[in-house]
Amino acid sequence: MSVDQTPRTSATAAERAVIPATTSVRTLGREGRPRWRRAVGWLGSHDGDPARVLILVLMITVIGIIAPTFLSKASWLATSQAATVITLLAIGQTFVIIAGGIDLSVGAVLACSAMVGAVTMRQLVGAGVDPTLTIAIGFAASLATGTLMGLINGLVITKLKITPFIVTLGMLGVGTGTTNILSGGTEVVGLPAQLGAIGNAGLLGGWLTVPVLVTIVVAVVAALALSRTRFGMRTYAIGSNNGASRRAGIAVDAHLVRVYMLSGALASIAGVLLVSRFVGASPLAGQGAELSAIAAAVIGGASLTGGRGSIVGTLVGAAITAVLQIGLILAGVQSFWQTVAIGIVIVLAVYGDQLRIRLSGDR
Repeated sequence: MSVDQTPRTSATAAERAVIPATTSVRTLGREGRPRWRRAVGWLGSHDGDPARVLILVLMITVIGIIAPTFLSKASWLATSQAATVITLLAIGQTFVIIAGGIDLSVGAVLACSAMVGAVTMRQLVGAGVDPTLTIAIGFAASLATGTLMGLINGLVITKLKITPFIVTLGMLGVGTGTTNILSGGTEVVGLPAQLGAIGNAGLLGGWLTVPVLVTIVVAVVAALALSRTRFGMRTYAIGSNNGASRRAGIAVDAHLVRVYMLSGALASIAGVLLVSRFVGASPLAGQGAELSAIAAAVIGGASLTGGRGSIVGTLVGAAITAVLQIGLILAGVQSFWQTVAIGIVIVLAVYGDQLRIRLSGDR
């Protein structure tokens, strides 16, 4: 029996004549897909950011048609101010989620740190201390409080080996209770009038406020830290595979403590901006804010299983959440429906992200 010694090739001569030399099999497969599959693939590129931006634009368009006042300057200021708080909380939440955790205490940390700063400033005002020094000390007290609460979260999680869900849920209760103890359940006022200049001062003809500018700066620094520094790379590594990160020599516990401290610090900055905006502190501040923060991070592509997410995606997610909140109010929808809508959006965001991954072939 003779054996065919003719060399096997990946394509016949006729096939090579049809397929250009520069076209790979993978490229041919993509071009052979239906147009709708290619469109879905493009929307799912860059971790789904084009799809999120498209959703945001559609939301603004629809709400603008339903409630034309949504496109006014006043509405923009209200939306941007709401987005400021959500964004700062969501940025910290993004780091935590990427590292494989969750922080349910951010709303309570915001309220507690804001209340500590407000009570401190009220005492200093009563003592006749210079307003500028009073504000500086109050801000420092707020920042220290938020960072300390984040430190406690991180230490309990890493040293006592208790799941982050339980630890941060407990801190939510501690922070809420402490806020009410400090305030007596009432709003704290009598703060330096100069606070209003910080929280409400307009730039660029009144279209940009100081809190929005602060949030932009924080977002840029956070994006660079997450994508360009060793801290960010270790955050991704720990969330992707905690055990492998330990074997690679990463100090996982110390890093997680720093991540929760960062989340607490950003929550306190959000609290400071709220106090500056209203020149007072309310014990009700931050209620339900943890849900909005988680929604923004998840809508932005952060995976609740860890190891995936981005600050750019979180910014878009925070914008979607803020537009949804303000848009529902302007559309005449009762405010408590916001929580229902955000809960539904979280579920849809997770499902949509899974669908995107399957259709775009990322995994």
